[in-house]
Amino acid sequence: MSTSSIDEIVGDCLAVRVRLIGRALTSLYDGALGGHGVTIAQVNLLAALGKVGLCTPSKLGDVLQLERSTVSRNLNLLVNRGWIEVLSSDAKGIREVALTRAGQAKIESVMPEWREAQRQAAQLLGVTGVSAVQDIASGMGYAPGA
Repeated sequence: MSTSSIDEIVGDCLAVRVRLIGRALTSLYDGALGGHGVTIAQVNLLAALGKVGLCTPSKLGDVLQLERSTVSRNLNLLVNRGWIEVLSSDAKGIREVALTRAGQAKIESVMPEWREAQRQAAQLLGVTGVSAVQDIASGMGYAPGA
C-alpha cells in the first residue's frame, strides 16, 4: 500500500469518523444514565416500544435498525427487569412485547440525566452537526411510530 493510500484513508475515511463520534456520544449518554442501571441503547429501545406500542421483536429491530440478536439480548434483559412484558410467545420465542408501567417510569426517571446528556451532545456536535445527524437519520428511514 502506498503512503498516499494510507494518507487518503487516514485523512478522509468517513466510517472511522462516524464511529468515533458514535462512541463519544454513546459514552456521554451511558455515563449520564449509569446511575439508573440502564444504557442509552436500552432507553431508546424502551422509548421506541413506548412509541410503537405492542409489537414483535422484529418490528422493534426494524424501527431501530438493529440486528435480531441485539434486539433479543436487550429484550431479555429488559423483560427480566420488568420494564417490558411478553404478551405472547411460542416455541420459536417471543412473539409480541409491550412497555410496562415500570418501563414508562424508568424512562421518566432518566429524563433529567438524558436531557443533560442531550444538551452536551448538541454542544459537541454544534447546530449544523445536530441538523445533519437528524437529516441523515431521517433519510435512512429512522421514524419510530411512523
